[in-house]
Amino acid sequence: MRARLHRLLGPDGNCFDVAIDHGVFNEPTFLGGIADMPRAVAAIVAAGPDAIQLTPGQAPLLQNVPGRTKPALVLRTDVANVYGTTLPRALFCEPMTDAVEQAVRLDAAAVVVNLLLLPDQPELHRQCVRNVVALKPVCERFGMPLMVEPIAMKLPSAQGGYAVDGDVAKIVPLVRQAVELGADLIKADPPDEPADLARVLEVAGAVPVLVRGGGKADEAEILRRTHAVMRAGARGIVYGRNVIQHPNPTAMTRAFMAIVHDGATPEQALAILRGSHA
Repeated sequence: MRARLHRLLGPDGNCFDVAIDHGVFNEPTFLGGIADMPRAVAAIVAAGPDAIQLTPGQAPLLQNVPGRTKPALVLRTDVANVYGTTLPRALFCEPMTDAVEQAVRLDAAAVVVNLLLLPDQPELHRQCVRNVVALKPVCERFGMPLMVEPIAMKLPSAQGGYAVDGDVAKIVPLVRQAVELGADLIKADPPDEPADLARVLEVAGAVPVLVRGGGKADEAEILRRTHAVMRAGARGIVYGRNVIQHPNPTAMTRAFMAIVHDGATPEQALAILRGSHA
């Protein structure tokens, strides 16, 4: 497992994982920027992030790239139906069959699985717990790092679908549950109050926390937010739409990499982004 973690994390122990696995969730709004997957993956590979998060069906787009310096693969191992704007009659988070063996065959550096907590949906949470505990011993057997994605969600007032819940009182115990179930890496939402990230990192202990990016945000705002979470002690970020839906995904990736690994300020990262635009 240590060998794969060394491939996933930078020499400084930090990581920028670009998530391009959105198509598996059957949500049309997630396809912006990734309808042409070969082009999307090539643009991110060109920027050289630490990792790219893909599904088994799309992972060959990364792993067929020749050379030794391409990003590591993080393999998505489950499918959920919680992201639509219209609520389904029944919610699920379905595990993929033989996911860890697929990850080994695809030469992945880690696998990722959800740990969802939604209002009045205890069976969905139970299903996610079962998925995590089933993956853990297989990950141990094959030396595969397990990234757990604890996500608390809420019903928004107007939109109709579920939205991310930034309530630290829900995030903290869910992150701790992920640690207790054996996570080697945590992919977590930042709390609504930035100062509360310290509480999330505290309950995670020695398990590295990578902060999720969530919905698309303004360039300056997302760079500022990224700088803040790294300064607070996060070990990296996992961003998708803020990269792949940007007009220049390659430049945006390089700007985030400068913050994650070089300690660049938001202003310096913005200059990298705008310089690449030119």
